[in-house]
Amino acid sequence: MSNKDLLDNIKKLREMTGVGFKDCKIALDETKGDIEKSVEFLRKKGIAKATKKMSRTASEGLALVKELKGKISIIEINSETDFVAKNKDFIDFCKEISEINFLKEADLDKILSTNMANGQCVKDNLVNLIAKIGEKITIRRANFFDNKKGSNFYYVHSSIEKNIGKIISIVKLEGAENNAELGSKLAMHIAALNPLSLDKDGIEKKIVDKEIEIIKAEIINSGKPAEIADKISKGKISKFLNDNSLLNQIWIMDPKKKVSDVLKENSKEDEIKIIDFVRYKVGEGI
Repeated sequence: MSNKDLLDNIKKLREMTGVGFKDCKIALDETKGDIEKSVEFLRKKGIAKATKKMSRTASEGLALVKELKGKISIIEINSETDFVAKNKDFIDFCKEISEINFLKEADLDKILSTNMANGQCVKDNLVNLIAKIGEKITIRRANFFDNKKGSNFYYVHSSIEKNIGKIISIVKLEGAENNAELGSKLAMHIAALNPLSLDKDGIEKKIVDKEIEIIKAEIINSGKPAEIADKISKGKISKFLNDNSLLNQIWIMDPKKKVSDVLKENSKEDEIKIIDFVRYKVGEGI
């Protein structure tokens, strides 16, 4: 790795973790320049805080949502820079793809083979747009929510135009046909707090195992014996599960309540249940 690459990685790691130059360099040396492993290294040392921001690389682009007759589609299209994400040609392309995404119910293969207004298929138009703009552009992911067995609600954060933004969330509720206000607030809550699953059991085992490993290593590195680390880690992992499961999260509108409490309060004639949800943040996880 050249000195310039090393310095660039140190700068990136410092921005992600808030850790000093020297410790970032040590972490990168230990992990042979691997950013994600360096973040994990620093967390285990107890130097870096456990924030979701650390494990994600920022990427640019747009998320778009379309709603019609209770059905909702969402799609993310990425670019390399925010400059391109504001480009009119890119935005117009994304808008047309969003319409196609709704019609094709988020089937990416069908989307790529569908003809656009100019008579060329999406795949060919994508190649032409890349050649014109000079940046890599990808149609990354898509979801579709039908209007069966529940009502759909969505929220757009940091919108640049109607139904276009950097963070979009959708939630499907059963029993909330006449409670659009609750649906909108739940979608807003999901956008803000980014739950990993509906309940604690839904969080992937590999995510939980990795978090336990990091928590224990951090406690042991702080000087506490292994048997004490086991006890402390149980409390910390319980908090992690609650903080990342939607039903157990503290309600963003009232810190005295959980999301599950709010659902119960609003369940009158019919019980309100969360059937499904999704949250897109542009570039997250890339």
